[in-house]
Amino acid sequence: MSTSRSWLTDLDRNLERWALLVFYSLLVVTMAVEVLRREVFSYSSVWGEEIVRYAFIYLVWIGAAAAVRERAHIRIDVIFEFVSPRAKALLYLFGDLVMLVVAVFALYWSWESVAVSLKYGSVSHGLRLPLTWFLSAVPIGFVLLLYRLQQSIRRDLSDLRHGRPVFEGERLFD
Repeated sequence: MSTSRSWLTDLDRNLERWALLVFYSLLVVTMAVEVLRREVFSYSSVWGEEIVRYAFIYLVWIGAAAAVRERAHIRIDVIFEFVSPRAKALLYLFGDLVMLVVAVFALYWSWESVAVSLKYGSVSHGLRLPLTWFLSAVPIGFVLLLYRLQQSIRRDLSDLRHGRPVFEGERLFD
């Protein structure tokens, strides 16, 4: 039981990190190959451009979920310096709840394009793969984002209830 729990904890802690590594590596290797092919052989492919584009889209949406987990989204936090720890926790909760509502709507609307692609069997131009694989990046990103938001909300509620300082994430500049 503890082994599976340990494995799930590791997955929860590193899911986005590993997915980002995979998509970033795919993007960099494909881009390097395509630059080499274009500059040395005066030839480029359509599929290379598509792989880079779709890997970047996955990077963005998975990265958004990772940023929620680490509370690393860009924010103006000057007001947090002037409020009590309780007010700070309530402001973070408010922000997470607003983001939760937006993410639910965005998930709903992003699923529509995937459903249309599934219905009509759309394929990508260069790779000739089902377009739903690539369009699914947005709903997958929002599902991960919603998962991380609920974790953040639960963490903040627990911190608020027990009088602990709220998790603020890492600061980019001090």
